[in-house]
Amino acid sequence: MSRSSVSAVPVDSLSAEEARAEHERLGEALAEADRQYYQDDAPTLTDADYDALRRRYEALEAAHPALRTAESLSERVGAAPSGKFGKVTHAVPMLSLGNAFADEEVTDFVGRVRRFLGLEADAPVAMTAEPKIDGLSCSLRYVDGRLAVAATRGDGAVGEDVTANIRTIHEIPQVLKGAPEVLEVRGEVYLSHEDFRRINARQEERGLPPFANPRNAAAGSLRQLDPRITAERPLRFFAYAWGEIAPARPRDTQSGMVKWFDELGFPTNPLTVVCESAEELLAHYRRIGEMRATLGYDIDGVVYKVDDLALQARLGFVSRSPRWAIAHKFAAEKATTILDAIDIQVGRTGALTPVAKLRPVTVGGVVVSNATLHNEDYIKGIGTDGARFREHDIRVGDTVIVQRAGDVIPQVLDVVPEKRPADARAYAFPTTCPACGSPAIREEGEAVRRCTGGFACSAQALERLRHVVSRRVLDIEGLGAERLPFFYEDPDLPIREPADIFTLARRDQANLKKLKDKEGFGALSAKNLFDAIEASRTVPLDRLIAALGIRHVGETTARVLARAYGTWQAFHDAAVRVAEGDADTRHELDSLDQIGDAVIDALAAYFAEPRNRAMVERLVAELTVQEAEKPKSDTPVAGKTVVFTGSLEKMTRDEAKAMAERLGAKVAGSVSKKTDYVVAGPGAGSKLDKARDLGVIVMTEDEWFELVK
Repeated sequence: MSRSSVSAVPVDSLSAEEARAEHERLGEALAEADRQYYQDDAPTLTDADYDALRRRYEALEAAHPALRTAESLSERVGAAPSGKFGKVTHAVPMLSLGNAFADEEVTDFVGRVRRFLGLEADAPVAMTAEPKIDGLSCSLRYVDGRLAVAATRGDGAVGEDVTANIRTIHEIPQVLKGAPEVLEVRGEVYLSHEDFRRINARQEERGLPPFANPRNAAAGSLRQLDPRITAERPLRFFAYAWGEIAPARPRDTQSGMVKWFDELGFPTNPLTVVCESAEELLAHYRRIGEMRATLGYDIDGVVYKVDDLALQARLGFVSRSPRWAIAHKFAAEKATTILDAIDIQVGRTGALTPVAKLRPVTVGGVVVSNATLHNEDYIKGIGTDGARFREHDIRVGDTVIVQRAGDVIPQVLDVVPEKRPADARAYAFPTTCPACGSPAIREEGEAVRRCTGGFACSAQALERLRHVVSRRVLDIEGLGAERLPFFYEDPDLPIREPADIFTLARRDQANLKKLKDKEGFGALSAKNLFDAIEASRTVPLDRLIAALGIRHVGETTARVLARAYGTWQAFHDAAVRVAEGDADTRHELDSLDQIGDAVIDALAAYFAEPRNRAMVERLVAELTVQEAEKPKSDTPVAGKTVVFTGSLEKMTRDEAKAMAERLGAKVAGSVSKKTDYVVAGPGAGSKLDKARDLGVIVMTEDEWFELVK
């Protein structure tokens, strides 16, 4: 099964090990797709393929709760901001939406809302339905009625400062009358079809390549370093949401807020309506679908939101998405073309990924020529259970059916067997790494074949170095994908491991042959690179942990670990202890919310390897590591560790966790001697018993509310 394909095997029939392997594979594919879509504006996965992967990923977590750790992509939104712009921390996170694809899923969504709110099955629930604009999300912060800062969504917590470029969009007011002291208006920056055609005509007149589609053109325009270029491109804006508002929000409903935005002078979508039932939502969805080709701008679905803001607050959030909203996506588009070749790429973790080279074909108005095939099982059409999920294998020369939705490179769905060439042969997946010649091993239960060369493999080493310097890790401007291969091979100033980056300037000073004298560099570019590296020497603890490239330990898990241990030395010592088999440390890690066996085993394996530890020590010796951000300290439970157990009656488990974390508490999944409070509902079992044995304070829900009020 491909890393970008969905297994036909029912989730509930998978063993824990099979589920873990598939969950990991899908997580890698989704993380890479997020990076390409949100950072590079160059996605290589169809919207439909991405959505299918996300749904399967979340279904695995629902069936196997142990898979849902702090590293889970269900806890993440988007990708890290570009290093080209200043960074803006959103006062209120910009979260993404869950998706629906079938009418039944919309009906289920409305039913879940009713059940959560304790309403009758047929009780009306007012919801807005609005077109889902295919553009770039943006937040506009006004202070005392004047536009102060504009930022992209980024990873949901931190975005890019694009204020100068946003000021060039004529539809966005620079000054508001009657606005509160602080107002963050959120919406979508996009291009109309007509403006997109004009921009591409101008590109061709100037001898420049045309943009693939309006979304890419809008994203590229908004992220220009020179606002004058942005000003040449007629970007547009629809307002539909908000972040911080102070001192008070002026309306009590979603539709009322959108109407208020219109009164303030913001463009709002006239196709936004209020519906009372799932049937009305679906009817509007079908109306929008029929109008789609004539709207004059790209949409990829319809968004439904509970209208009453008090009910939105009660419903709260699940993972990365609000319970009170969902995006109903449109179907994908399909075409056929010829598969000309299959190339193999080697990734950071050694994964051998086959890439389909397609004869260029237009799908939905976009010319595409590549698709990721991901692993040998997908090429053969075989699932993790050994059964076929596709009737035919994929061979070079085949006519293949491809699918795309939105603005991305397609997914290969199937082959057209009657058009298969007579001389087509089954593809032989390599068993040695094409980059270094090391054996490529597929471990039992794994869907991916991996090179065993580690840092000795140039492809892996380069990908690991790219990970270290990437925007969401150490963020070293000027040392990107195109330059790292040069340094990896350079005989005078090689960069073969992370510490080499930070010794580069010293080695340059000691060398007779200087970087400024090498082809492609000069005195200024060399100085700029050294300055960028120097600026990255001071690094937050969570980014350093993420930079190590430990399996299962990405940005989210790194933040959890950083907050738990506070300093590099404390984290390092704990990691070494768990590598040495210390049971208390393992239990300590396991008690952290959403840290499970997969993360703990990965930490142990990484720090048990002497070469890894030596490499880490060389890196840390070159850095100044900042301590983790201190938790809130002005609430009764700030800094306390809380465990919720039993059947909570006045709030869901997710609501309880969110409340505790907002108040600065740490929520753990198990009781230990470090637990401060256990909030127990009816049916509490072993956790309650253990709390009593350890002398931990036990309280009811009512007592918890009394404590934190």
